[in-house]
Amino acid sequence: MLFKKIWPVFRLSLLLMMVFLVGFIWGNQNHVQNARNTQETRIPEEYLTPLYNAWDVVHQQYLNQPVNDELLMRGAIRGLMDSLNDPYSSYMDPEEFTAQSTPLEGEYTGIGAWVDTTGELLVIIRPMPDSPAEAVGIMPGDAVIGINGEDVTNMDPSLVLNQILGPAGTTVTLTIQRNGETLEFEVERAVITIPSVESMLMEENIGYIRLYNFGANSTEEVIAAHKSLWDQGASKLIFDLRNNTGGFVETAVEITSLFSRNDTILIEEKGDGSRKIYHNTGSTLDDVSPMVILINEGTASASEIVAGALQDTNRAKLIGATSYGKGFIQKWIPLNGDFGAVRITIARWLTPDGYQIQGQGLSPDISIILTEEDFQNQNDRQLAEAIDFLKNPDE
Repeated sequence: MLFKKIWPVFRLSLLLMMVFLVGFIWGNQNHVQNARNTQETRIPEEYLTPLYNAWDVVHQQYLNQPVNDELLMRGAIRGLMDSLNDPYSSYMDPEEFTAQSTPLEGEYTGIGAWVDTTGELLVIIRPMPDSPAEAVGIMPGDAVIGINGEDVTNMDPSLVLNQILGPAGTTVTLTIQRNGETLEFEVERAVITIPSVESMLMEENIGYIRLYNFGANSTEEVIAAHKSLWDQGASKLIFDLRNNTGGFVETAVEITSLFSRNDTILIEEKGDGSRKIYHNTGSTLDDVSPMVILINEGTASASEIVAGALQDTNRAKLIGATSYGKGFIQKWIPLNGDFGAVRITIARWLTPDGYQIQGQGLSPDISIILTEEDFQNQNDRQLAEAIDFLKNPDE
């Protein structure tokens, strides 16, 4: 029963999943900042000329007229970002920007499910507890193949996701593919408060906190979970960051500060070699209780900030599998005129000891690799090892 309460989807597809999270995003991002605060760089005239030429050719000679100027503009920006050859820098149109940023703010209106948009179809990772999706019987692994009777198998999963969102009280009909069967569910949308934390008291006074993402409210939720567990008698902590793909870097710094008094939490290194130190916030909650952090291949970005900082300072042992290794920092910058935003890599981050995570990941102190048999039998050996370690720390 314990395993079923906390069982995550461990598949490697989650490494790049977009959390309908808080949690899914992916990546560690700074809070949105206004582009008008940055210094403008004008496009040189020799580059503007061919752009204007291409614009004129499309408007004057393309077969199907009239063309949509806004879509042309969006395509030009998307091409600009794609040319950087950086998987983390991209353009988001207004709809995509809303879908990406809303989960981290704590609530949205929809059906209440974490989803994976990285494949050919939109796949349900897991319905949220007490959500409309859970109420109608939507299950992990369900693939969305139709919305309101329309086939969406050839549509980008991110756009499918946008169609599922809608005002609270309205309904959406989802056609689901499940184990070769085709099923249909009518779901009433609602205001969904996105949980970023689950917690429980385990044996031997061990508290368990699972953090799904680093959202706007995550720090307060971790504090509340810790207080509740300690009120129940907890004196040791398992902090589960498996399949947590990141969120706000400021939240990662805040949560790290809860469990450590070490001054340096994070080192940000720019392309010119300059560095910025993210310091402890001074709001330490618990820097003495025995602590273990669970990580796996889906632990990325902001999760690696926390795990790396607490491992460097010997505050916590890492148990599980080597983390994903995303050590680049992105910033979301809204474009003037409500045309969406660009997400761009601005720096790399290092652990307090100067270790660079990008492409390497964090190595666990105790390596436990879950097998296919473990998945099938719901045998969470990583959690079991964490419990055993805290029960017998000297062995």
